[in-house]
Amino acid sequence: MGTRVCVAKIGAAHGLRGEVRLQVFTEDPDAIVGLGELASEDGTKKFRVASLRPAKGHFVAKLEGVNDRNASELLTNIELFVSREKLPKLEDGETFYHADLIGLRVEDKSGKSYGVVVAVRNYGASDLLEVAEPPKTSGTLIPFIDQFVPLVDVEGGRVVIEPAPGLFEEPKAKTK
Repeated sequence: MGTRVCVAKIGAAHGLRGEVRLQVFTEDPDAIVGLGELASEDGTKKFRVASLRPAKGHFVAKLEGVNDRNASELLTNIELFVSREKLPKLEDGETFYHADLIGLRVEDKSGKSYGVVVAVRNYGASDLLEVAEPPKTSGTLIPFIDQFVPLVDVEGGRVVIEPAPGLFEEPKAKTK
């Protein structure tokens, strides 16, 4: 199996007919309907999005075979993945998918290391890079905007950041 990319995350049940809230990570949310079979991270659960409609701050999806609230409640927080080959080719001006950033070194302009990108998050406002020192899997969030991330060099295996003052400072020891 090739590289897989997380394209959505199932949220809470919506209504009584098996619909779910869906957080969609594709640039064109409607494209998720055409991706075909989506799988849970471990590959044991398979889904197809039958329909998708916008709601306030999220989308509401009907998944094939999920027909009542009890069934939809069991799916909360499942991330949905698709093989990279099913995604559209990058267009001119686009150079990477968020999945390409995972594992890249994070450093400032002088070369000081801050760890690696462990995730790309979005809690509604804009994308955030989550940076941690391995083996940690969670860490510091950096807004993924030009001001804080002036360079993404996928081929070079790195992301250059301009950290806000105090963002990565070590906590000071308490003095008596």
